[in-house]
Amino acid sequence: MPQRPGADSPRCLDLDNYVPGLVTWLANRLSAGASKLYRERHGLGVIDWRVMSTIVAEDGCTAAHICQVVGLDKGAVSRSLALLSLRGLVEVAGRAKPMRLTKAGLAVHDAILDLALAREERLLAGLSVAEIAELVRMLHILLGKVSDANEAGQRLVDEST
Repeated sequence: MPQRPGADSPRCLDLDNYVPGLVTWLANRLSAGASKLYRERHGLGVIDWRVMSTIVAEDGCTAAHICQVVGLDKGAVSRSLALLSLRGLVEVAGRAKPMRLTKAGLAVHDAILDLALAREERLLAGLSVAEIAELVRMLHILLGKVSDANEAGQRLVDEST
């Protein structure tokens, strides 16, 4: 762990190599850029896009499933579904019922999908097919370890109280 010159505490994060920070900062910047673009073009934010894309990818999914897949809290998903329903983009039969995008919702989904894929292409430009495959493989490994990391952090909190 590096030391901060002239600081009272000899310990600090190495921000250039702290993986959770790098992943978070990347995600935050990508989300902010996506939200700005999607709002300007379609009046929807990145959370709305995540909800819509999950409904299409996970045909007939429920709100609870969206929360689980995307990692959003129930409130964010509920607010998004209310907006999408109000705009006539999604059909919500009930809380635990499967959802589907309307014809208008599918049109907006497809337009945003084109933007999302163009952004991904720009982000990954310069990486080889093998490097992209390895990045995706490693990201899936990390996603699978999030619960363990969160539990370890909680154990530290529990032990200190």
